[in-house]
Amino acid sequence: MSGHHVSSAKFLWGVAIALLFLTYVTVAVTWIHIPEPWNVVVAIAIAVVKSAIVAAFFMHLWWDTKFNLLLLITSIVFFLILIGITLLDTLYRIDPVPSF
Repeated sequence: MSGHHVSSAKFLWGVAIALLFLTYVTVAVTWIHIPEPWNVVVAIAIAVVKSAIVAAFFMHLWWDTKFNLLLLITSIVFFLILIGITLLDTLYRIDPVPSF
């Protein structure tokens, strides 16, 4: 390990306020009119930013060794590959029973 890092309360409150603000923005996206596929894309993009903030600062990946960051990125890429394989199977499947 690269040593222990102790964050100040002011810093942690700043990160928490940023997360609360991004949560407010996510809710605000549902109230404004964005065309159909893009409202989900915007909401997921905000969620990805929030998860990156949580991983970086609350999980201490910002100050930890880069190997742990590599493990996190590798697991995310592996998860996305599995989701992609599943989507390839379900999106191009021939419907055995015609829909009514």
